[in-house]
Amino acid sequence: MKQAAGAYERKDMATAVRIWKVWAAKGNAEAQTLLGAMYWSGEGVPRDHKEAAKLFLQAAQQGYARAQNDIGFMLGFGEGIPPQDDVEAYKWLSLAIDRYTVKNQERLDQARKDLATLKARMTPAQISEAERRAKAWKPVVSKR
Repeated sequence: MKQAAGAYERKDMATAVRIWKVWAAKGNAEAQTLLGAMYWSGEGVPRDHKEAAKLFLQAAQQGYARAQNDIGFMLGFGEGIPPQDDVEAYKWLSLAIDRYTVKNQERLDQARKDLATLKARMTPAQISEAERRAKAWKPVVSKR
C-alpha cells in the first residue's frame, strides 16, 4: 500500500493503479476507496462512476469512513450513477460521520454539510428510515 501511495504522489498513476487493483481484489477497503477515487476523477484510469460506486460500496460495507462518505455523496449528489437515493445517502453519510477521526476533520466537516443539505430536502419519514438503517448497519468482513 505504501508503494502505491508513493507512486501516486510521484504521479506514477499506472503503478498506483496496478498495486491498488491487487489490494482491492483482496478486499482491502483503503485500496478499494483510493482506486474508486481514481475512477471517480478519471485519474490514471478512464473515468467510470459505475466502477467508482462499486468500489466505494465494497469498502463502505466494511466500515471504511471515507468510502461511506464517498458512496453517500454519490447517492445524494452524484451524476446519476448510482441513481439518487437520499435515504441511503443519509445512512452512509451518518455512518461516515460516526467513524471519522480528528485527523479527518476536513472530510468530517464536509460530510456534516452534505448531511444537512440532504436532511433539508427529506421528509421526516425518510430521515427516520435512514436513521433506522444506519442504526441497524453492521460491517461486512471481506471474504477474500
